[in-house]
Parts: sequence; C-alpha cells; structure tokens
Amino acid sequence: MSDEPDTYVRVYASRVHNLRGVDVAAPRDAFVVFTGVSGSGKSSLAFGTIYAEAQRRYFESVAPYARRLLLPNDAPKVDDITGLPPAVALQQRRGATSSRSTVGTVTTLSNLLRMLMSRAGTYPPGATERLDSDAFSSNTVVGACPDCHGLGRIHRVTEQTLVHDPTLTIREGAVSAWPGAWQGQNLRDILITLGYDIDKPWRKLPKRQRDWILFTDEQPTVEIDPSRHPVTAEYYYNGTFSSAERHIRHTLANSQSAMMRRRALQYVDSIDCPACGGAGLRPEALAVTFAGHNIAELVALPLQMLADVLEPAATRTEFDAAYESTESGEHTEVATMIAADLVARIAVLVDLGLGYLSLNRRTPSVSPGELQRLRLASQLRAGLFGVLYVLDEPSAGLHPADAETLLEVLDRLRRAGNSLFVVEHDMDVVRRADWIVDVGPGAGEQGGDVLYSGPVAGLADVERSITRRYLFDARPTSRTTTRTPTGTLSLRGIAFHNLRGVDVDIPLGTFVAVTGVSGSGKSTLVCKVLGDVIARELGISEPVEDSGDGDTELLDIDQDASIGVRVDGAEVIDRLVTVDQKPIGRTPRSNLATYTGLFDAVRKAFADTEEARRRGWSAGRFSFNVAAGRCDTCQGEGFVAVELLFLPGTYARCPACGGARYSDETLEVTYRDRTIADVLAMTVDEAGEFLADLPSAARSLATLRDVGLGYLRLGQPATELSGGEAQRIKLATELQRAKRGHTVYVLDEPTTGLHPADVELLEAQLHRLVDAGNTVVVAEHDMSVVAGADHVIDLGPGGGDAGGTVVVAGTPRRVAAHKTSRTAPYLAAALT
Repeated sequence: MSDEPDTYVRVYASRVHNLRGVDVAAPRDAFVVFTGVSGSGKSSLAFGTIYAEAQRRYFESVAPYARRLLLPNDAPKVDDITGLPPAVALQQRRGATSSRSTVGTVTTLSNLLRMLMSRAGTYPPGATERLDSDAFSSNTVVGACPDCHGLGRIHRVTEQTLVHDPTLTIREGAVSAWPGAWQGQNLRDILITLGYDIDKPWRKLPKRQRDWILFTDEQPTVEIDPSRHPVTAEYYYNGTFSSAERHIRHTLANSQSAMMRRRALQYVDSIDCPACGGAGLRPEALAVTFAGHNIAELVALPLQMLADVLEPAATRTEFDAAYESTESGEHTEVATMIAADLVARIAVLVDLGLGYLSLNRRTPSVSPGELQRLRLASQLRAGLFGVLYVLDEPSAGLHPADAETLLEVLDRLRRAGNSLFVVEHDMDVVRRADWIVDVGPGAGEQGGDVLYSGPVAGLADVERSITRRYLFDARPTSRTTTRTPTGTLSLRGIAFHNLRGVDVDIPLGTFVAVTGVSGSGKSTLVCKVLGDVIARELGISEPVEDSGDGDTELLDIDQDASIGVRVDGAEVIDRLVTVDQKPIGRTPRSNLATYTGLFDAVRKAFADTEEARRRGWSAGRFSFNVAAGRCDTCQGEGFVAVELLFLPGTYARCPACGGARYSDETLEVTYRDRTIADVLAMTVDEAGEFLADLPSAARSLATLRDVGLGYLRLGQPATELSGGEAQRIKLATELQRAKRGHTVYVLDEPTTGLHPADVELLEAQLHRLVDAGNTVVVAEHDMSVVAGADHVIDLGPGGGDAGGTVVVAGTPRRVAAHKTSRTAPYLAAALT
C-alpha cells in the first residue's frame, strides 16, 4: 500500500435515480466536467450523490432532533464516498419572484451601499445626525416612501382610465371598467333608482355626478322596482351600488381569476410615485449624496459605471478626521474602507460579464445563468479554501465571448485550492476541463452508466458516448440553403430598456436568430418588443405574470414595449405564441401530465375501468387535487413540510401515502395492473408504450419525446423542472395542437441546458414549424443553431448601455463576415 494520500473523490455503488450501482473516481483540486444527454444521470451523480452526501455529512454535526428529520430523506442511495471535502452547490434557479428582490439584495451589495450612504454620505446643510442604514432601504418601515410603500410606483384610476369613450351613455357602456352581463345591468338599474340619467352622454353629466359614480366609497342599497321605466329588471330585488374604482380595486385585491385581474388592470394607470420620484425612499434619505449622487441614482447605474464613481473614494490615501460627521463623511477612512470593498466586489461581477446589470435590476428579469453567476461572485469573495464547488451549467445563457471570462473566474477558484465539479453542455467549456465524467449513453432507463472517467482526450475512444461526436467532430451545419421570406414585419422606432431608436426587419416564413453578448438586448427585442407589438396588432392582451406577492403584476402593467413602435407587414400574422422559460406552475401540484392535458385522458381511462364504474367513481376521483381521492395527510402533495427551529424548513415524504399522493382506497383501482400513482411515476418513454392505446395521451407523449423529454416523469413537480425543460414542455404542448394560419413563435434561448444531441432534436422541431408556413424567432447563443437560421440579427456591440443597437443583420454567412461583431468569429467557426 502506498503511503501517499488519495487525491480522488471516489463514489461506490450510487443508485440515485437512474444510476445503476455506479462506481466513479474524479480528482480533487481539478476542473472536472460531468457530461451526457439531458436525463442521462449526470446531475444525479454530481448533485444527487456527491453534493447530497456532503450535505448529509454536514447534518451529522447538528442536533439529533434535526438529524432524525433530515437524514431519512436526504441520504443518497450510495454505498460510500471517500475523499469528499466540504461542498457548496451553485445550481440553476429562476430569479426570485418578489418584486422587491433585486441584483443588489441577491449580492448583498445593497447592504454595503446603504452603509456607505449612512456612514460616509454628504448630508444637506442643517442635518444634525446621520441616518441609520435602514433609512436607505425601501424595504424597511423607516426607509420606505409612505405614499408608495417603497415600490416607487403608484397605481391609480382616473376618469380617463375608467371611461374610454365619454360620448357614450351609461346604458351604452360609457363606464367601461364596470362588469358586463347582469352585474353591469344591476349597477345601471341602481343608478336609475337613485335618479341618475343613464341615457345622457357621459360628458354631459355634471362633474359631481360623474365623480360619485366613478369614485365614491358609499355603497347604498336600494330596492329595484321593475315597474319603473326604464329599469330593465323583471322582478323586485335589493341592489347594492359599487363605484367603478371600488370594483376595480376589489377585483385586483380578491379575484382568483387571472382573466378578471388582467381585465381590471386595463383600467389602472401606473406612474412613478410623485412623492419620491420612483425611488421608493423618504426625502431625507434622497437628500444624502455620495460623489454627487443620491442612492437612487447610484443603484440605477450599470455596475461598471458604479465602480467608476466609487473608485476615487476607494483609492484615497489621505483622510480627514477619523470621526464621522455629516460634513466630512466622504473623506474619512471609513468611506475608503467601504468604497474599496464595494469596488472589489463589483470587479468580480464585471469579470463574470455582468457589468451591464444595475443594483436595482429586479431579479424576476434576471436569467438563471445570470443569477448563478451573481451567486458565484459571492463565493469568490468568500475566499474559501479546500472546498468542492458543484456547479450546474455555469455557461448557460452566455454568449461564447462571455464564456471566456467565466472560465477565467472558474480557474481562479481552482487555483485558490478548491475543486470544481461542473455539470456542463457547452463543448467549448468541456474542452478546457482537466477531467471528464461522461454519463449515458441515453436518458432515463437508457442512461445511468458512467461511460468514461478520465482526461478529456480519452473520451475519443469511447464509442458508446453520444458526447464524443460533438466534442471531437465538427458538427455539420444542418442547412445550407435559406428560405425565401413570405413577407416582412418591419418595426421602426423601438425604444425600450437599452434599445434606443432601433429599426428591425423580421422576414416572415423563416427561422430568425437574434444574437449578441449577454445584456445586448436580445431577450428585450424578441420576448418583449416583438411579443408586445404583435399582441397589439392582433388586439390581444399579453398575460401578466403574477409575482405571488401582489406587486409585480401592478408594477408591470405599464411596461408595454410596443409604445411608439411603427409597424408594417403584421396583417398576415394570425397568431402569436411565446414559449418562454418561466415555470409551468408555481407549486408541486402542477406537473408535466397536468400541464400538457394528457392526465385528463389517463384519469378518464381509470374511471372507465370496471372496478371504478362499480364503485361509481368519475375521473375526478383520480385527481390528486380533489379531496375525495387524495391522501388526507398531505392533501395530495406527496410530502409534508417539516419546520426546524434553527435551520431552514425542509420536506419529508408523506408518512401516510409514501409519496403516492392518493388514498389507499383510490389505489385499489388499477388500469392494466398499474395504479394511478404508478402511471405518474412513469417516464415519458415508459408511458409512451403503456398508454399507446389512448390517442390523446399518446400524441402528447410523442411530442414530448420529439423535443427530447422522454426521461421526465409524468408526475415530476413543476418546481423541479429547469427553465429549459419548462420551455420544451410548452413547445411540445404547442406542437400537439392543430394549427391554422400564420403563427409567429417567439423563444428565448431555447437551447439553454441542452446537450448538443438534444439541441439537434429541438432544432428539427422548430424548423418543422417554419416548414409548415410559420415564423420562428429565437434569442440564441448556440452558434450551431444560429448557423442553421435563415436570417440573423446581431445586437450589441456590448451589454447594457454599451448594447442595444443592430450591429449587422442578414444571412449567417454575412453576419459571420462582419469585422466588428463579437458574434462573427464564433459563428464563422460554426459555419466551417
């Protein structure tokens, strides 16, 4: 036996998810990548086995009570892991849904900046004492503007928003904000009874009457007499009046219907709060400045510009008196210490290609890749040594030029004495690794084996590896000819976010790729501007995202990117489909089966069985959302929440149903010897065979396989799905529908999180849509996809304020030949 210490992390017999007793060794203090098609088991190995075991060992050190609750669920199915250092996981997560969560709060830079303003800001003449740092936060009682409660915007209803056509009478619907049908009739009858003339044009009614009808808080109840002319009621009843404003505010506060809330939002005007100018802070906080800027101005600057503003203070070597006064704060040693710390932290974010973000950028608009890099920056500043970092596709959402800086940052972590285990699909990143662990060969039941573990070059000899072809062989461009457009959608005068006065032509009936570095404006153009413009031309309202806290929806109602955009050529478009990466549901109750609708066919099949008919059960009995058939203990969730006193809460498998979600009685009914819980536990591939005789379910399952999702379980909760998986589920749901007319499909980075083999599957489906006469527009970083497009629009040249213009547009070869485009050299490489 050698006395030299073992420098490898060794896994023995991992049986997590689809891994079949896997043994593998990977070196510490190295850059190790885990590759394989989506669903092959690479994340099960890196996160479900190695990181989970590191966490389990950490929890061994906590109190026995917490250990008893945590260990049964969290212990991975593995015989042993040796050589395992403490681990930190940086996984892909969607941006926080709270409208108050920002880049500043995620990185904690906001805390430092507030401290800087408090201890080192320049206060106005007459100020006698410094404000506490909480006074500079719009999320605290002492700091939030009392008028807008720290949101920076107020939402008001006016006569103009409630009455769209003052030439109409009330009977003709002048008060457009009121409900329709019998509710609107009821309000009109009440007004007649109260003595109002509902047949006089609205604009001719006295202002006092108009104001009462629209804004009163009074709710008089009157008896409606059907004999009175021209009351429309046919019977006596008591009616209670509600003003138009009261109706709108009640709908927004209480309605559970997204459609009702969207309708109500049409009658609300959202503006910057007049009291704070949109800053969300009290006047006394906004009166304090640093380097000539108040805190609202500083958080609005791109990070690179913020660092430039703070640089003089950060490098100051001569100081005033050490004490802090309201006059000399900026010139004290305290100011330099805090400013230097801020500049150093911002430098890491700039190195990660995030210099275009501002501290007040709300995290719902931040991509998962950007969010992961924000968290990675925090780890870099932590200065840990001897730690195993497990990263989930850190290159996701990155332009190839930005991936270069990411690799440099990862190398810094490794050189600092840490280990990097990275799940990755970008072959350019994989080629830079020290070691590769390839899992597969396929997904789900066809995966789960370690095909190779060793230096990257050695994978070339592994014939079973699907990754091998993409790593060592140049991928041929799938298309060599471009389609002839059926028309052109011309957009003129785009002015939204960092797009300023931009003109864009979208050739219809083609595959259009929009490229550019991170932050250049791709997603803004594709998902926001194009989506809003087409929605406007079609006369439809785009769905408003519900933040879950009631704020985001109101904040976003005025964010119409189509304002001022002149459009030509939209008359041939019949339909708009936006396929984004937002979750298909916000709770575990939403899953792949329910979202696609295939679960309806499955429940009906169970209800049609002889046993179910004998018991008198309908399809509703087999829904885990219905009380009759679900488990009473977990209410159909499959797990129960466990609250811990000094640790974050966790979830444990339901002790009553074992995670099946259903009552024992419901599970007594089987379809072809399988329970409803068994079907939900099947993968798409397994279900495709099992449900082949149910046409509607089989069609859904076939389209899910076509986009590379055969490995997902039917009952997999929406909360466990990545953004890329959610997007492909939406695409599959769309593909299974019968389509008529010309549709424009808008997708935001659809290849994010996909192995190159899965990219080929997805790309084929998108081109299928175009071949059927539709238009597909994608914001995309994968140069192999861009190379196969008919038309490319390259934005830039940089990110944030340095981007937002069209650098070049045309065929892939024309863009690849451009001299200054940052996309050009990478696209040229993909075309060769």
